[in-house]
Amino acid sequence: MTYRLTAEHDELRAFVRQLADERIAPRAAEIDAKAEFPWDLKELLAEHDLLGTGFEERYGGTALDGIGQCIVAEEIARADATTSLIPIVQKLGALPIVLAGNDDQKDRYLPRLASGEWLAAFGLTEAGAGSDVAALRMRATRTADGYRLTGSKRFITHGSIANLVTVFALTDPDAGGKKGTSAFIVETDTPGFSVPRLEHKMGIRGSPTAELVLEDVVVPEVNRLGAEGDGFSIALATLDRSRLSIAAQAVGIASGALDAAMAYAVDRQQFGSRVAEFEGIQFMLADMAAGTEAARQLTYAAAARVDLGADDLAYWTSTAKIIAGDNAMRVTTDAVQVLGGYGYVTEYPVERMMRDAKITQLYEGTQQIQRLIVARQLLQRAGVSARR
Repeated sequence: MTYRLTAEHDELRAFVRQLADERIAPRAAEIDAKAEFPWDLKELLAEHDLLGTGFEERYGGTALDGIGQCIVAEEIARADATTSLIPIVQKLGALPIVLAGNDDQKDRYLPRLASGEWLAAFGLTEAGAGSDVAALRMRATRTADGYRLTGSKRFITHGSIANLVTVFALTDPDAGGKKGTSAFIVETDTPGFSVPRLEHKMGIRGSPTAELVLEDVVVPEVNRLGAEGDGFSIALATLDRSRLSIAAQAVGIASGALDAAMAYAVDRQQFGSRVAEFEGIQFMLADMAAGTEAARQLTYAAAARVDLGADDLAYWTSTAKIIAGDNAMRVTTDAVQVLGGYGYVTEYPVERMMRDAKITQLYEGTQQIQRLIVARQLLQRAGVSARR
């Protein structure tokens, strides 16, 4: 399957890069230091229609193709990973509605999300259900008014600031997580919904990561996504698509670190020469550039598969996340090395980028889980059943 970047993609990149360089990058260090959500940048992105890139035009979105959405995430992450999560999580939280919502649900919620009036979050992970998403314990019990949700969620990005959360809960505990899970749209001002704590994190510090508690939260039946028991398949279909945004984020972080390392190496003098003139540093920079470009092109290739609805899109998006996430960790670590002692202090951005890069190997499925997905796809092609 072939893909190519168009003139429109180039124009989009130039626009987002200029916006990121002028308005987002100058705020990145402060966002990290204060660990505060950048509401001003959220409004900036909404103003420029960058929160509606994954929504159809009839809902007020801009309906960018997959590569275009990757470019947006990449260019914002190049300046600041925290801010790149705003459009990424908006898409993640909305995808269950996009994929499984009926016309009424889409009409009610997608225009508010596309415009940025409302923020969304994705409520799947629990304290005992991280990589093992089938181990959910949150319950959704039928009532005369719909469902009563009881339980907690953990590590929910933007959970404390979202207006709605797509929540996954057991409607049939006896059937287990794979067959007994259902998906719901939960408005966060519903009685019984609370956020008792936020996590203190290594990176992406301006993006709140919340624990959610639902105590007898009543959700009307019209807010159930799909049929009872569809939740597990909706969650997997969402993640098969959304993890591509994490690959793009990782490419952006690596690009920012490479730019910073190049600028320093060209400017810094040691032993009477520029650091960039030393062959050892040149080899490091070349490897950083090659790895980042490989990750970028694989991410775009995966985006093309997603746009076409390919049967093997899980293989492509997981592969992209593996390569891009691992590359971001290597590149940012090497960038710190290029800068030496200066790379270890907050005066320069690479130490922040290194801390931010780590999460791309963890969320939306750890790299080990991605490798399991890829391996199972390979075995399926070979006609061999994978062990659980």
